[in-house]
Amino acid sequence: MTTIHPTAVVSPEVELGRNVQVGPFCVLEGPVRVGDDSILHSHVVLKGRTTIGTNAEIFPFASVGHRPQDLKYSGEESCLSIGDYCTIREHVTINPGTSGGGLETRIGDHVLLMAGAHVAHDCHLGDHVIMVNQSTLAGHCLVDSHAIVGGLSGVHQFVRIGAHAFVGAMSMVENDVIPYGSVLGNRAYLGGLNLVGLKRRNFDREEIHTLRAAYRMIFSNEGTLRERVEDAAELFEGHKLVEDVVAFVRKPSERAICMPKNGVDVGS
Repeated sequence: MTTIHPTAVVSPEVELGRNVQVGPFCVLEGPVRVGDDSILHSHVVLKGRTTIGTNAEIFPFASVGHRPQDLKYSGEESCLSIGDYCTIREHVTINPGTSGGGLETRIGDHVLLMAGAHVAHDCHLGDHVIMVNQSTLAGHCLVDSHAIVGGLSGVHQFVRIGAHAFVGAMSMVENDVIPYGSVLGNRAYLGGLNLVGLKRRNFDREEIHTLRAAYRMIFSNEGTLRERVEDAAELFEGHKLVEDVVAFVRKPSERAICMPKNGVDVGS
């Protein structure tokens, strides 16, 4: 049974699923849709063309769906889509898209946004992404599934962060982070592979060893990056983890690739 606290403000066009709980002093305004079994704790604000999936939990003082912080935004109808089983903690801010980025900000399933995290306009997050406290994404960032953005980190607009990558706490990331990579620092550099994450997620041991060998080849000092990537693609054909990295580097991007700072290190 859906319940709405008497102090909450819910506009007529809002659509609430089954068993939704809207807590005290929440404000839901515009064509907002909230999926089944979701919980909005007190003082949550949802606005605009915002869709929340099922089994979401949103904590006090989160602001979801208010106009983008982009001076070029001129009121065009854009949307924000959030998947199932997402947790949005206190003081999180998420903005919808703009005409310069496809008019949509999209967040996948099972995403955890910890207190104070910010997702700007036109960002796309995959499934199982974690943004730790006070981490921030500028506009148009792409964060693939299972990536983790450490606390107090800032990510430059148009940056891509690959699947299963890890951004260390207090990093400033201005370039793309390869899948399975680990970056840290200001400005962030590639510190190796996210081997801890790969092991925790039960990746095959031999595939990890193969990825380490490919990493050494791709980020060595011989030849150009393009040449090394092509060599790795040929030598490690059929190895999915390596193919993921190769495809990521080959894909056109607004930003460069994060590189190692002092030689190649595959991580611990």
